[in-house]
Amino acid sequence: MISSSLAASLARRNIHYSWVVIAVTFLTMLVTAAAVGAPGVLIVPLEKEFGWETEQIATAFSIRLLLFGFMGPFAAAFMNYFGVRKVVCVALVLITAGLFASLAMTEIWQLILLWGVVVGFGTGLTAMVLGATVAARWFTERRGLALGMLTASSATGQLAFMPLMASLSENYGWRTAIMLICALLLVAVTAVFFLMRDRPADIGLPAYGDKEITPVPPIIGGLMSLITMPLLALKEASRSSTFWVLFATFFVCGASTNGLVGTHFVAMCGDFGMVPVVAASVLAMMGFFDFFGTIGSGWLSDRVDNRWLLFWYYGLRGLSLLYLPYSNFSFYGLSLFAMFYGLDWIATVPPTVKLATDRFGREKAGLIFGWVFAGHQLGAASAAYGGGFARTEYQTYMPAFFVAGILCLIAALLVLTLSKHSKTNMMPEPVPAE
Repeated sequence: MISSSLAASLARRNIHYSWVVIAVTFLTMLVTAAAVGAPGVLIVPLEKEFGWETEQIATAFSIRLLLFGFMGPFAAAFMNYFGVRKVVCVALVLITAGLFASLAMTEIWQLILLWGVVVGFGTGLTAMVLGATVAARWFTERRGLALGMLTASSATGQLAFMPLMASLSENYGWRTAIMLICALLLVAVTAVFFLMRDRPADIGLPAYGDKEITPVPPIIGGLMSLITMPLLALKEASRSSTFWVLFATFFVCGASTNGLVGTHFVAMCGDFGMVPVVAASVLAMMGFFDFFGTIGSGWLSDRVDNRWLLFWYYGLRGLSLLYLPYSNFSFYGLSLFAMFYGLDWIATVPPTVKLATDRFGREKAGLIFGWVFAGHQLGAASAAYGGGFARTEYQTYMPAFFVAGILCLIAALLVLTLSKHSKTNMMPEPVPAE
């Protein structure tokens, strides 16, 4: 096997194979996030070619974002049962097939089926749960750094490819942009097939920071048992006010990031006379600042009260969104917005994960965060549709951006209702071994 030979070669150079796995996972999350975010620059081309309204196109995007979030808790079950490598390969092939088939679409229902359902299901299998699973299995030391890198890759991937996608769409048509994403997905699935392994024990290694190999645990129960486990965790967590505060604030996080800005920012700038390539460059600038902001947030979450981190993140994001209409939509004004807004695009993830772990315990944290992340994508889907509705009905996106800014300020206050230390007692349940 290529992975075994490469692991042995790296070991002679005192390099742990976990960093190869992180690199492959980083590439996977980067490319799949690009598949999630790229359609944001294609709204106008689709309107021009097919005559579809923004609200209709936004419906497909909303379904994609919903599935991207609600598949998360169950993706962990599939990874436990079938293995990370198999699940990721299937997901990447599914996304590629959905995007490739869309090259021949002519009806709105085809857009909803392919970009909404098929791509949404595939990207949902490679959401935040993939990064959390890989970091937990392959790292004992530097796990926070690994998770911060993978989180940043997911957020940055939604923005970094925007200028190139916009340029290709403008000069060669939107189908060329989609073909680029398909090519990148094929590169990623090849890397996963040859280099990804489910656990360090598969190639005879301990996790990074461990001295002994941890044997692969047996799976207790069948697939149905693993699928129902997230539902049981949700049932228990829903009795806690802490869960609902995290769910509600993450709903606002999704609504104010990839749901509204990620989906509609380029089209909104076009309404003010900015060409798509320049508007997409502003989004890419956000991705640049987000990469460092998210990693820095992970570092801060180990040292600062996470409630106050979230207070400042949501508060500053809300003020940024309220400032946006007064930026005159000049490149300078939008660059200022991109810097402040981009720094906390997804910086909310590390402190939210930390709060979930502190309140619900390490055994439950992954499942609980999966449902909290579902709230994030529910908010994203609502904003994606709401933004399209506002533009169709009122010929402007401004009401949607004002609402998002106000919701961020409410979320900033809501997170302070959490007590500083409030471990939530949840009834123990049989947990299948990973």
